[in-house]
Parts: sequence; C-alpha cells; structure tokens
Amino acid sequence: MNASSSGKARGSSSSQPSESSSKRKRGIFQKELQHMMYGFGDDPNPLPETVALVEDIVVEYVTDFAHKAQDIGSKRGKLSVEDFLYLVRKDAPKLNRCKELLSMQEELKQARKAFDVDEEKLAASLD
Repeated sequence: MNASSSGKARGSSSSQPSESSSKRKRGIFQKELQHMMYGFGDDPNPLPETVALVEDIVVEYVTDFAHKAQDIGSKRGKLSVEDFLYLVRKDAPKLNRCKELLSMQEELKQARKAFDVDEEKLAASLD
C-alpha cells in the first residue's frame, strides 16, 4: 500500500512537467528549426522527430533563461535587457552577439524615426 501511494506521488510529480509542456503549442518553430538545422549541416528535410526534439530543447532553454532573468529582475521590481546581459556576461561570444543585435536594433529605430520625419516634411511641402 505504501509502495503504491509513493508511486502515485512520483507519478504525479513526473507528469506535471509533461502536462505543462504539452499545454504549449507544438510545432510553431518547425520550419525555422528545419532551416537552421540545414544551415548547420543537417539534411534539408530532417526527421520530424528530430525537429520536435530540438524544438523541445530550445523552448526549455529559452524558458529557463527567461525565468533566471526574471529572478534577477524581480529584485529591482522589473525585467530589463540588462538582466539578460548579466546572465551571458561570462560567455563572450553570446555577450558580443547580444550587444551587436541591440546596437542594430537601436540603429533601425533611429532610421525609422528619421524616415518618418522626412516623410512628414515631404507631405507638408506638398500641401
């Protein structure tokens, strides 16, 4: 009787992660992952099981990463980009890539702003 009750406890705790992972929509990154896998040397059409496994790994990694950043950000009361940079601070390639992407994002934001201003000036001059 004790063995069955302890087995139920173990079964319920091990079923919780699978329940939470089954709640998310699977396959939403399938095409992107297939292209990335091919870019890194895999077959152009990898097995669906392989893509599903890679997707599970990626989603778990990103979720854990976001939770760690949220734990860091909760000390200040909000989540910020610096929380993510703090987590990758010891991994130079990741840190450099993050900084490069943030820099490109800022450049695009400024270019869009300049384009909007120029468009408004052009519309005003035509009136």
